[in-house]
Amino acid sequence: MRLVDLSQPVEAGMQVFPGDPPVDTRLAASFPQDGFQVAELHLGTHSGTHVDAPLHTVDGGSPVDAIDLSRLVGPARIVHVPGLGEHDVIRWEHVRAQLEDVRAGTIVLFRTDWSRHFGTPRYLAHPVLHEEIAGHLLAAGVRVLGVDTLNPDRTPDASSTGPLELPVHAAVLGSGGAIIENLTNLHAVTWRDPLLSALPLRLRGLDGSPVRAVAMQL
Repeated sequence: MRLVDLSQPVEAGMQVFPGDPPVDTRLAASFPQDGFQVAELHLGTHSGTHVDAPLHTVDGGSPVDAIDLSRLVGPARIVHVPGLGEHDVIRWEHVRAQLEDVRAGTIVLFRTDWSRHFGTPRYLAHPVLHEEIAGHLLAAGVRVLGVDTLNPDRTPDASSTGPLELPVHAAVLGSGGAIIENLTNLHAVTWRDPLLSALPLRLRGLDGSPVRAVAMQL
C-alpha cells in the first residue's frame, strides 16, 4: 500500500481562519517532574486540515459526530487547476472535463497548490470555487469536497465589510454534505482516483474537527 499524508502539521501558532481560536500547546506533565509526559492542546474545531460539518454554517445542522464515516473514506477525484492567482474564481467550465464521469459518492478534491503559501498572508488571498461547481457536484451525487486552501469560498480580509458570504458552504453543508479544508501535498498523489481517508475526532455535538487526511493506493 502507498500512502500520502495530505494533512498540515498541527502546532502552536499555526495559521487559522481570521478570528478563530489560536492553536497553543504546552506541557501539562513532564518526565522530570512527573515521570511521564502529557501535553495540553488548545485549538478551534477548524484548525489545520479539518472537516466542516453542516452545523458549521447551518443553524440546527448535523454535528461532526453525526457524519456518516463512509462518506469520508472512499474513492477520490483530484481536480488539478493550475496557474491561479489571488482571489481567482474557479468556474465549472474550468473543471468540467475532469469531472464529467465522476460517480456518486466520490470525494472531489481541488488541487490549486495554494497550500505552498500556508502560514503566510498570501494564503488568505486564495482562489475560490464558484457555487455552480457545488451545484453540479451535488447533482452528480457528490456530497464531500475538499480544497487545498483555507476555504472554498472567499476568506474576508481587513477591507471586507458586511456579513460573511459562503455560497459553497451553503450549498454543500445545506444539503447535508461535508467540506474538507487546508489539504496539502495533493501534488504527491501521482495516480488516478486514490482512496481517501479523512476521519474526524468524535467530538459530540460540535461543528467540525481536525482530520488526518491520507490518500492511499491499494
